[in-house]
Amino acid sequence: MAYLGPPGTFTEEALRGWRGLEFEAAVPFPTVEEAILAVEDGLADAAVVPIENSIEGSVNATLDSLAFEADVLIQGERVFQVHHHLLARKGVGLEDIAKVVSHPQAAAQCRRHLVEALPGVEVEAANSTSEAARRVAESPEPAAALGSLLAAELYGLEVLREGMEDHPENRTRFVLLGKKRIPPTGRDKTSMVCFIHQDRPGMLLQILQEFAFRYINLSKIESRPTKKVLGDYCFFIDCEGHEEDEVLASALKCLRCKLPRVKLLGSYPAFVEEDADA
Repeated sequence: MAYLGPPGTFTEEALRGWRGLEFEAAVPFPTVEEAILAVEDGLADAAVVPIENSIEGSVNATLDSLAFEADVLIQGERVFQVHHHLLARKGVGLEDIAKVVSHPQAAAQCRRHLVEALPGVEVEAANSTSEAARRVAESPEPAAALGSLLAAELYGLEVLREGMEDHPENRTRFVLLGKKRIPPTGRDKTSMVCFIHQDRPGMLLQILQEFAFRYINLSKIESRPTKKVLGDYCFFIDCEGHEEDEVLASALKCLRCKLPRVKLLGSYPAFVEEDADA
């Protein structure tokens, strides 16, 4: 099992709290891309990575890896509440801090509280909240990190301020990735990427109509650049149903007739709140 590391990340917390997954055999990878490619290359049977946050939206590194770099499938999803804490070495006070090290998503989720607590402070980017905690623990200068209580424990840091997130209902969606297709469960979700020939009037409407005509509910639609030509975009879509369901299979067939490519990212059991304790 691969996951976004190093040890102490929120992804590790999610993996530990994901019933049915074995953490003991889990291996941390320094970036989302490397964790996903570990599955693609056969170095891991599965991976857990963040894909979306309720405050800052999608994790672009995850979307781009799934769309352009790896042929892996989403096999499941979980949503966990995320609490960010301001961490520092023992003896370092709030008034001493000149720099905060953080993953960009975490810093964005704590923007207002950071300004209030440390106006004008420099924010230095890290690949993960755990890496930020490690760097602060090893740094001789008085710095702080945004991270979890697990990271504080692992790296011997003190919590200067708890609950730095600007919104108390801050939640992150994590996905389980693998190579095997998941059979229908009756409460499924399907994720896909739609690539278009060119940006022309009505193109997005034609895509959406295939779902609307069949009364298929969309839970997400988002555009991302294809990395080829300026202005060339693809569309990430999450919808209700399984690719084997007759109605969704019909929609996918029509989309593949209209579009140069529809990349299926997986059909999998949709998360519901009851799953948090199951």
